[in-house]
Amino acid sequence: MKIITVEEHFADQRIMDANAKYPKTNSTLPPNFQKMYHSMRFTGEKLMDIDGARIDFMNEQKVDVQVLSYTGPVSDRVPAAEAVEICRQANDILYGVVQKHPDRFAAFATLPMANPKEAAKELERCVKDYGFVGALIGGTWQGKFYDDPTFFPIFEKAAELDVPISWHPEFPADVIQNYYYLSNSYPDLVGAEFATAGFGWHLDVGLHMARMVLSGIFDKLPNLKFISGHWGETIPAMLDRMDQIMRPQTTGLKKKISDYYHENVYFTPSGILSKDQFEYIVKVFGADHVIWALDYPYISFEKCSTDFLLESNLSDEKKELIAHGNAERILHLK
Repeated sequence: MKIITVEEHFADQRIMDANAKYPKTNSTLPPNFQKMYHSMRFTGEKLMDIDGARIDFMNEQKVDVQVLSYTGPVSDRVPAAEAVEICRQANDILYGVVQKHPDRFAAFATLPMANPKEAAKELERCVKDYGFVGALIGGTWQGKFYDDPTFFPIFEKAAELDVPISWHPEFPADVIQNYYYLSNSYPDLVGAEFATAGFGWHLDVGLHMARMVLSGIFDKLPNLKFISGHWGETIPAMLDRMDQIMRPQTTGLKKKISDYYHENVYFTPSGILSKDQFEYIVKVFGADHVIWALDYPYISFEKCSTDFLLESNLSDEKKELIAHGNAERILHLK
């Protein structure tokens, strides 16, 4: 069975160096956060590797195609004037990587969110000139969520091009980290993990997706598609409650909140191989709204990840959809 995975990360030292020249604007990394962050970067060589460990992993995990993306927004701390050029360079580099192994790799563009009009142009350039299959975005920009009308041109362009936008978590703002996650009752490093990969940044990006729905963007752009990792970033379990409280009479939306998740949002495991979560998402949203993703190289597997899908109780038809069919359809992969 063909396997396509869509949240598989890449880095380039030139882009990392260019981005590191600028301080964070809405989130900082106190010492314990730095320890946590750098502890995750044991994968740094794997992120930048293309021909060695990555291909070996794909062969071992029976992955035919990885959709590559930069591990986080490459211009989240960069002023608007410089962000456009850095993103263009990053996408040029990524295109070169895909061209080395066009049968094994596809790519999501990285966008200069600081300049929405230029970001829309860059998305179009990457899709039309390079054959990229969408874009990956994450976090916020200088405290602004992307439901702000300023960013509408980006999503309008994605709908026009019929390519999805994939969410990726980023560090929550300092005020969120300090208020919700750090405590004198447990070590700072635990608070750092709680605020980020352990819980916080998943809730953060889940709320972001919910805000997009509430903004009415899908009423304006019914063809717009989002990919939400980590089984929907906590929101699916709350949709019934949200429908109950925030009804169309008050939201002004044409449909229930859950309807937009059923129609416009696609879910991936992002390496969370949880049988219960997997079965819940498939049951509630259907196998046609699940796309496989392994979050390479951040997750280690005790058991072959492909076997997790292949040995599930789903029908062969549903397995085919999740393994490759949905990705081919939504991303227009040939």
